[in-house]
Amino acid sequence: MKRIIAMLLCTLLLAGCAASAERYTASFLDVFDTASQLVIYSDDPAEANRIAQLVYDELVYYHRLFDQYNAASGVNGVYELNHHASERPIQVDAPLFQLLSLGKSMYYKTGGKVNIAMGSVLGLWHEAREYGVSNPSAAYLPDMAALTEAAQHTDPQSIVLDAEKQTVFFTDPLLKLDLGAVAKGYAVEKVADLLEEQGISGVLLSIGGNVRSVGNRPDGTAFPVGVQNPDLTAAKQHIAVLGLDNASLVTSGSYQRYYTVDGKQYHHIIDPDTLMPAEHVWAVSVVTEDSGLADALSTALFNMPVEEGKKLLESYPGTEAMWVLHDGTLVYSNSFEALLMN
Repeated sequence: MKRIIAMLLCTLLLAGCAASAERYTASFLDVFDTASQLVIYSDDPAEANRIAQLVYDELVYYHRLFDQYNAASGVNGVYELNHHASERPIQVDAPLFQLLSLGKSMYYKTGGKVNIAMGSVLGLWHEAREYGVSNPSAAYLPDMAALTEAAQHTDPQSIVLDAEKQTVFFTDPLLKLDLGAVAKGYAVEKVADLLEEQGISGVLLSIGGNVRSVGNRPDGTAFPVGVQNPDLTAAKQHIAVLGLDNASLVTSGSYQRYYTVDGKQYHHIIDPDTLMPAEHVWAVSVVTEDSGLADALSTALFNMPVEEGKKLLESYPGTEAMWVLHDGTLVYSNSFEALLMN
């Protein structure tokens, strides 16, 4: 980890310094198991280094807290909850408690299309996908009977949150958390909040497809951010370029994390109703101020028909979305096109 931080700092220092704000960049690969990139405008390379280190350290903390596969020493994270929260109430750090509260709330607001209690189901898909990627010729689908049985243990009401004691207890011993639909976006928003509290602006965070601008560029213009073309074989890399000014862009799609069984691709976003990968659209991008909300909504919209998704968006003023249908057709929410820069 120290070596990665050093590389990050060197990258920034190589950008040089000047009397006016310069553009610095940094990248790392060891948080949330994804590629992360930062753009920082600053007139002081030492300050740019400090900001990059601050962002990195915060993301490492949230990665450890939300990691369901590895225990984190010195902190009660998701791993600890999944293994012991049905035995006794477990006190957790405020960010995890808040995220669980958000997750439960989004379950009801999205009609169950976002469910942080689906770990038992998603675990079966994760095992099958990991095996299929490593052993393509022997790739398999999870057994539907096993998925159906696991789905009996996915009720968010079984997650008991005590706000006074800040504890978590599972009334169902077979319930497992999976915060993949909300964790990255929530972590990005918490980092953005911290930067804003310190008076830092002119930063663009891009954490595995979760993009958040903190302020804008020194000339007062919004950060231009491209939306990935889900057709990875196409010459055109981006299907749209948006201007982000204190806003978030989160995309959910079927084109990156998947494996193949009998010639058909199966991606990682599982519809809670069918227990199979959702097939309504190719991708959906959500733009709103809060990255945690954008993350949850992008999953929910991906798991429902477009028209149903448009109705859901009506409950969230200032939130826009773009859907990519399987034939490449783009469908916009009412004011999405006003965000386009191209």
